[in-house]
Amino acid sequence: MTITVRTGDAPQIEAFLVERIYEYNAAATGHDDGESFTAVRESSPGDIEAGISGYTWCGCCYVAYLWVAEAVRGQGIGSELLRAVEDHARAKSCRVMFVATHSFQAPRFYLRMGFEQVASIPDHPVGHSSIFYAKRLDT
Repeated sequence: MTITVRTGDAPQIEAFLVERIYEYNAAATGHDDGESFTAVRESSPGDIEAGISGYTWCGCCYVAYLWVAEAVRGQGIGSELLRAVEDHARAKSCRVMFVATHSFQAPRFYLRMGFEQVASIPDHPVGHSSIFYAKRLDT
């Protein structure tokens, strides 16, 4: 048996692993309602100016990515995207939303949006932190 660490993208392997872990998690919890989501804002010519993606599963909503182009930041687009996903999560009966960000990215944004810090990992990346936030939707 050989284990080889490869660098670079491997979407087929990643998709395989995601499917196997989802199968295990669904069997363990009895919930197989997982669903990915995306939402984007496009400019008039159709260029993506901002977007959000993640998934809902088992009463939870995870925001994996939220990005707004520098040229349109500060106009409330990130807030609109996050509120749209929150509405989607509530419609799917999610009780909690969660997200991770780095200390140099958007921690104050998530606090303003009603999230609470639940964990932090110092030196990820070195000299900064990863910060994890959650927001209860069932209160």
